[in-house]
Amino acid sequence: MKKGIIQQSLSGFYDVIAAGKIYRTRGRGNFRKKGIKPIVGDRVEFEDGYLLKVLPRRNSLVRPPVANVDAAVVVTAATQPVFSANLLDRQLIALERQKIQPLIFFSKTDLLTKEEYRQIAAIAAGYREIGYPVFCAPQPFEDDQLTALQGQLQGQIVTMMGQTGAGKSTLLNHLAPDLHLATGEISRALKRGRHTTRKVSLLSVNDALIADTPGFSSYENFDMTVEELPKLFPEMVRLAPQCKFRGCLHIKEPHCAVKAALENGIIMNSRYDDYLQFHELIANQKPNYKK
Repeated sequence: MKKGIIQQSLSGFYDVIAAGKIYRTRGRGNFRKKGIKPIVGDRVEFEDGYLLKVLPRRNSLVRPPVANVDAAVVVTAATQPVFSANLLDRQLIALERQKIQPLIFFSKTDLLTKEEYRQIAAIAAGYREIGYPVFCAPQPFEDDQLTALQGQLQGQIVTMMGQTGAGKSTLLNHLAPDLHLATGEISRALKRGRHTTRKVSLLSVNDALIADTPGFSSYENFDMTVEELPKLFPEMVRLAPQCKFRGCLHIKEPHCAVKAALENGIIMNSRYDDYLQFHELIANQKPNYKK
């Protein structure tokens, strides 16, 4: 019996990478009866062309459908489409909840004026201060930046995330030019990107397994509680022990270290504004009794 990682899923077949080789397999018939649906990134046991067992997942994403992800490169357009801190923060809290390391890569910085780049660089510095690895060079695909990014990804299962049209496939083409992935232009009429990636697969890129996946234009999955939400903001996690009240939600409570840090310019206004919006969204959600 062999162990490996599902590298690609297509039409009922699963390509499994094990010891540097790829094996084509099919799932056992009882998988469907047991409600087991293997996805890319699953660690599996297989033999004679059949998956025998899907090992427990450390985490899994719905969009893109990838399991056991170590890190995610959040490709964030500086322009075209316009930069959205709200969308970036939605993606970051989703990754924090799955305990996936986010890396923020600002694309299309070469299309900015000097003043526009200065503004984006200041935003990037704010996220870097939180503790996120941030890549925001004036020329997004310069060698030094790509080398630094590759160094952060080695030996990991990685997913590329970001708004449609942000440049995920373009970034992958620079990391591994032999991939020749299709890239699309932004639709001027709709101001939305066209999906250029048709399937999910793990691509071997410089000692990392990277999923090239369809982009999405919104992230609306807020299935955490209001108590869980502040734990998904690293800057709030660090400050919370200094709050007067245990379990402080950093909104109306007195002697709140987070609000004090906000007033003193220690944490980003945009992050706190997004936190308040997300809190309200969660608080106003109707219970889902189908869970």
